[in-house]
Amino acid sequence: MNDRTAPGAGTISRAAQRVSVGISLAAAFGWATYYLFVLWDTPGTAPSAILFYPFAVGGGAYALWAVASGHGSAFARLWRTPEAYARTALMLAMQLTILAATYLTGAVDASLLSLIGDVVATPLLAAALFAGPRSALRRPPVVAGLLLSLAGGSLAIVGGRRVMGVHGVGWIAVLAAPIAVALYFLLAARASDSVDSSAVVGQTIVGAAIGSLVVAPLVPGGWSGVTHVATVPLALLAANGLISFFVAPALYFLALRREGIVVPPMLMTAIPIFTLALSVGVLGERVPWLGLLGIPIAVVGAILTLRTIAPTAPSEDRWAPSRRIS
Repeated sequence: MNDRTAPGAGTISRAAQRVSVGISLAAAFGWATYYLFVLWDTPGTAPSAILFYPFAVGGGAYALWAVASGHGSAFARLWRTPEAYARTALMLAMQLTILAATYLTGAVDASLLSLIGDVVATPLLAAALFAGPRSALRRPPVVAGLLLSLAGGSLAIVGGRRVMGVHGVGWIAVLAAPIAVALYFLLAARASDSVDSSAVVGQTIVGAAIGSLVVAPLVPGGWSGVTHVATVPLALLAANGLISFFVAPALYFLALRREGIVVPPMLMTAIPIFTLALSVGVLGERVPWLGLLGIPIAVVGAILTLRTIAPTAPSEDRWAPSRRIS
């Protein structure tokens, strides 16, 4: 759901830019629907099924697209690289923790955890692991944006009060979700530098579908939950896979190719806003005013961070190992 990694560049007209903005917002809305579909299918559908079927449908569609667009050989080669399996494991961990966080804290808070992973955890981990991104952390707007995004997201999550009901191992999912998002983002970004995104994303999601069957006995519902799904929930899961795991990332990469790396990532900050609108308007959830206050703070911090980092030209050694943050 949360793969937002591919290079892009070029200047375009204002009219074309508006189209790219619309495409980016459509991608953000598509990713926001993930949480809606999950809660629509609950209760009555096992979490093991909710994990597997979106991967299977979205991954299958992405794999077919990779082959149809002439990147089938790259898709096949990726299966022979160890890093592909690391990305697959991280994709699976990311969705497991986000799914658990959705159940534990609600759709809005889960989307904010993902935003914190994208905007806060990713730059920090990138700077810790690689030399290229390290200099960005010396820039005051980046630091201010990271702090605002973290503070706003934390305020919204704590203000929502559902996090107060999390106990024991549930905290592992809440705390691990942003880290899993960030680690997956870094590996996918590095792979997308040299391999077309359709092959990278397709291989990762197909691998995660296979992995979700392997770990199914450890997920509530198990294999029985995967094989026993009613018709309507199965249709919703298929729609979830097509929208959140195929259409949304495909639109995002299209926006990147048209617009470059500056505007589309910033517009992904609309995901928690769309999630809030869907949760209130469709699911009838109520969000306390403190939680509502935290969302725009988190979004402003994310935009400030992304606006400062995105225009920075990537250096050739940006993926060189980093020994320290200085």
